[in-house]
Amino acid sequence: LRARAALLGIGINTVIESTYPIALTDSAGVMLNGANSYRMVFKRGKLPPVAGFWSLTMYDKDYFFVKNPINRQSISARQDLKPNADGSVDLYIQNESPGKDKESNWLPAPKDKFILMMRLYWPSEKSPSIIDGTWKIPAVKAVE
Repeated sequence: LRARAALLGIGINTVIESTYPIALTDSAGVMLNGANSYRMVFKRGKLPPVAGFWSLTMYDKDYFFVKNPINRQSISARQDLKPNADGSVDLYIQNESPGKDKESNWLPAPKDKFILMMRLYWPSEKSPSIIDGTWKIPAVKAVE
């Protein structure tokens, strides 16, 4: 596996070290677009199972960071995410602020197409794990 990684790119991490799944569409298969609002809901105790850290990173359609009023290009548990009363955590992915009380969980989107990349460093190898499919990334759902 290390030899294959070296062939593809010197210094590239293996899946045991990190993985970077991307989303181009929402849960209905529609391309992500800042004209819409989205939510990702992590159930209580179901944040990404990693020994390192995780983040959800926002890119514009050309894979550049998105300029925004709060200068946030990614969101993770390293921020002060506000849990819901039931312990779940909502991430708000949209162009406009979801409101001051929810901005701690807001990842600002551009006004047009965008890409989401989850960065998972040192993912768990035991269940639940993205490596063996026992942990799944929550759907990116459009909000009415």
